[in-house]
Amino acid sequence: MRRVLRFTFGVLGLWGALGALPAAQGQGTTTASQVAADSLPAGLQLLMEQAKTQQEQYHDSEALAKYEQVLAKAPAAYNALWQAAILSVRIGARYTDETRKSAYFSAARLYANRALVVRADGAEGHYAEALALANQATLLGARGRLLAYREMKSHVFKAVARRPDWAEAWQMLGRWHYRVDHYNLLERVFSRLLLGGMPSGAGTRKAIDALVRAHELSPKRIEFCYDLARVHLNQGQRSRAIAVLQEAMELTPVTAEELEISRRCRRLLEQLNRQLHRQLQRHIRHKA
Repeated sequence: MRRVLRFTFGVLGLWGALGALPAAQGQGTTTASQVAADSLPAGLQLLMEQAKTQQEQYHDSEALAKYEQVLAKAPAAYNALWQAAILSVRIGARYTDETRKSAYFSAARLYANRALVVRADGAEGHYAEALALANQATLLGARGRLLAYREMKSHVFKAVARRPDWAEAWQMLGRWHYRVDHYNLLERVFSRLLLGGMPSGAGTRKAIDALVRAHELSPKRIEFCYDLARVHLNQGQRSRAIAVLQEAMELTPVTAEELEISRRCRRLLEQLNRQLHRQLQRHIRHKA
């Protein structure tokens, strides 16, 4: 809690269901070869390497503490800033208490904003900002939530444009497209009357394309399977949803978040299989 205080910072419930597991995304999978390393003294470089190792081992709090040590001595260390933003979201998402969630998400925004000051064209900083906004939106009222979706647009598009090889950025883009394209009536009216209109360019087909791209880039990420299957299902594409869920069942979850997503995939697949079985039985009886 001390760290938190120190920061001070749908259709069929699709976005809500996915948003309940934001920590499963943005695991800091970008390699050193993909992002130019910061010029840091040897001691701080060692801390960065230790943080990366702990992050890969899912020791998020320990990794965040290491990045904080780096930033205490090198406040403009870009890689430490955006990684700290993502970790703050991951950690905050695990809390049920909204005060703690809000503090971590606010800290993530601060880290992401600082990363964009250091490197305005950095895909990672834009992604971290979009991720923090998406999670903050879950705690806000209607106006704040819709403003967050509006603000997310430029960041998520820039992240994909500058890093088209980054699966997490494509996932975030797909989520944004789907959520905005499925504003309910009140959200659409509110946006038009009070916010100057809805964010432009959103589309369900674009959402599917983006989620398919995320899945292609990282086929072993179970949360990408879940996102894609849910969108396929909500668009009436049952056979495609089943195919993706069957892929998910072949993956071994590592983290608690992945285990929960695996359970959701299994429940959804079982539900779809039961529906298909009932349809088959009705068809057989009708033929008889």
